[in-house]
Amino acid sequence: MERGRRSRSKGLTSRFGAKGRGFGRYFPKPVEVDKEYDVEVQELSRRGDGIARIKGFVTFIPNTKPGDNVRIRITRVGRRFAEGEVVRESSEE
Repeated sequence: MERGRRSRSKGLTSRFGAKGRGFGRYFPKPVEVDKEYDVEVQELSRRGDGIARIKGFVTFIPNTKPGDNVRIRITRVGRRFAEGEVVRESSEE
């Protein structure tokens, strides 16, 4: 009985691959291009973009910093993350 196979770059992997993990191509993304969302920027990426999560889905937002509450428009949706642009500052205080 095969319990897993050895990958060249990583240790033991499941024989079922990545299916069923994360959003990938098997689960619908919680965001859509050109839709707007109110988010709070939680952290900063290595490139200096703000990072917010929409239902757990990572979204990169340029020109923001942690703690910013902004309304964003999604400009691009990839397999594992989305990119957005600031539409306006949210007035949540």
